[in-house]
Amino acid sequence: MRSKLVTVRKALSRVVAALAATLVVSLLLPVAPASAHGQLATSTPLKGTVVREPLTQLALYFTEKPASNAHFAISGPDGSRVDNGWSYGEPKRLDKPVTEYFMVNGVFEPRLYHTGFPAMVTVAHWPAKGRYTASYLSVASDGEAVRGEVTFDYQGPGTAAPAGWSAPTAGPDPALLAQAEGEGSTSSGATGSPIAPTGAATGDPAGAAKEQGDGGFPAWLVPALIVVVVSAIVLVAARRRPAMPGATTRSGRPAGSAGKGGTPGRKAATPARNPVDRSGPARRGRR
Repeated sequence: MRSKLVTVRKALSRVVAALAATLVVSLLLPVAPASAHGQLATSTPLKGTVVREPLTQLALYFTEKPASNAHFAISGPDGSRVDNGWSYGEPKRLDKPVTEYFMVNGVFEPRLYHTGFPAMVTVAHWPAKGRYTASYLSVASDGEAVRGEVTFDYQGPGTAAPAGWSAPTAGPDPALLAQAEGEGSTSSGATGSPIAPTGAATGDPAGAAKEQGDGGFPAWLVPALIVVVVSAIVLVAARRRPAMPGATTRSGRPAGSAGKGGTPGRKAATPARNPVDRSGPARRGRR
């Protein structure tokens, strides 16, 4: 029984060691984010910065050209909108490339984007100092929603609204909302094919420089973690298992065994009786 228990412990130790090594290697691999395309690369002003001069436009740069029915809005400190329409701007080379991931045959493949495609959002006026939020909603070339917001603080002088201007109240186009919620047609990216972004920069036909090697979060990592945890629990339980009743000692005798009646197993040797010396009386009778 003891030999079987030792064998089980050794086997579990090998399994745990192998899974632990696999886990360490997997964690060292780059973790890919969700397969999102056409995302915001940068903006003017940048998120979280302070603006001290009244700008006439905000520039939001994306890794591909925004959809023609994309929706942009700018809200002031009191929540009222100050945007006055948007238009496409001139693409520019990004100071820092942006990495996006594409699902190809079940594996996330990274691509670098060096060009930003701007949406120029006009600011009607700056009513007050405080926090402003520029929100956006579009749909990428692969059919995925592109949404988010850029917040910044305005500490410049207040400006008056243009004559006859009124704050916009219109929301996103219903067709845009339907696409963003997944009701639109699926793109080739959903079937595992690579996606070529629209509006690619000249000299970079794919719009990206494909990195070497495959990135991504291995799908088998979660079950591997479960196996590691279960194996570790079993191994600890096996090591803490109490000794079986009636276990024998190394000498082969039961631990704490004794002879009948609680006396030692070996019987005390009785002293040998001296033979009767019969020569004594006989000698006395010969006198």
